[in-house]
Amino acid sequence: MEKWFSDRLKQWYSKHKRDLPWRHETDPYKIWLSEIILQQTQVAQGMSYYLAFTKNYSNVLKLANASEDEVLKLWQGLGYYSRARNLHETAKKIAYELKGNFPSTYNEIRLLKGVGDYTASAIASFAFNLPFAVLDGNVYRLLSRLFGINLPIDSASSKKEFQKLANSLLNKKEPALHNQAIMEFGSQFCKPKNPDCESCIFKNKCYAFSHKKVAELPVKKNKIKIRTRFFNYFVLIDKQGNVLINKRQNKDIWEGLYEFLLIETKNDCSEIEFLETQSFKALFKSKPTILYLSKTYKHVLSHQHLFARFYVIKCVRFPKNSSLKIPLKNIQKWAFPKLIDNFLRDNDIAAISNKEV
Repeated sequence: MEKWFSDRLKQWYSKHKRDLPWRHETDPYKIWLSEIILQQTQVAQGMSYYLAFTKNYSNVLKLANASEDEVLKLWQGLGYYSRARNLHETAKKIAYELKGNFPSTYNEIRLLKGVGDYTASAIASFAFNLPFAVLDGNVYRLLSRLFGINLPIDSASSKKEFQKLANSLLNKKEPALHNQAIMEFGSQFCKPKNPDCESCIFKNKCYAFSHKKVAELPVKKNKIKIRTRFFNYFVLIDKQGNVLINKRQNKDIWEGLYEFLLIETKNDCSEIEFLETQSFKALFKSKPTILYLSKTYKHVLSHQHLFARFYVIKCVRFPKNSSLKIPLKNIQKWAFPKLIDNFLRDNDIAAISNKEV
């Protein structure tokens, strides 16, 4: 272990650490919950979700006994919904198969669905004080800059080298404290852009600072390819005040969440162009009366840019399909993607549906 590294890190952390609720926990359930929520999510956004989940599901059995719809509704807006489905599935495994006993070794924790190497190391160290070094984006960035590592952090072979270095630096007597400190320092001080290097506790040891390569490190090999998609949603409402919704399936984005009837087009169509498409004509036997056409909503995901418009239509009878008919007044009880939730927040659909046709 590089004692100079651990000592400086520990000293910095004692003065600058944030007071976060999961840092006061040794309950592996709550630590696991916080780690799953914080995957791909910053603390500022994840905090309210952590508090909501621990309030509604204070232990693993309560989470296991919830329905998937309830879990997804509470997760609504956080994104990467496979995390929520894996969370729920794993809770059921722990509650029913493991009789409520959370796994207590790294290898057992690693076998849980939705748990990767980093998450297993975090839970093992934070809940059980086991000597496993964490390696997340913040740690990659710090190690890459401090030790001048030019290997791409998104390469499997490079990961082994970074993990070996992280393991060598780990304070094995205080692994939980060390792991919290190294992630906190990477997150709060050794930031991706414009870190305050002049005030850094590692300034005289940092390769990137001395060689003016802070902005160049860490290195990434693969660039994300962005897919653009165009969604046309139909908010179909009958005379009884019911609306049609579908549950998304087929391993696409937002699996398990609900949406309105959807026709996806390859290009952005104007209203006139869209009403002439075969997909639209196949849905309705006769041309429907459109009560309202929304503005275009843009929603950015890590690998996709979505553009969506919503057609609010009053129907005498609904098209025959596998959609779920629900009272419009109860629509907030269902879990929708953030894109659709934004539309619902912006528009009073009940008032629109009461317009004279």
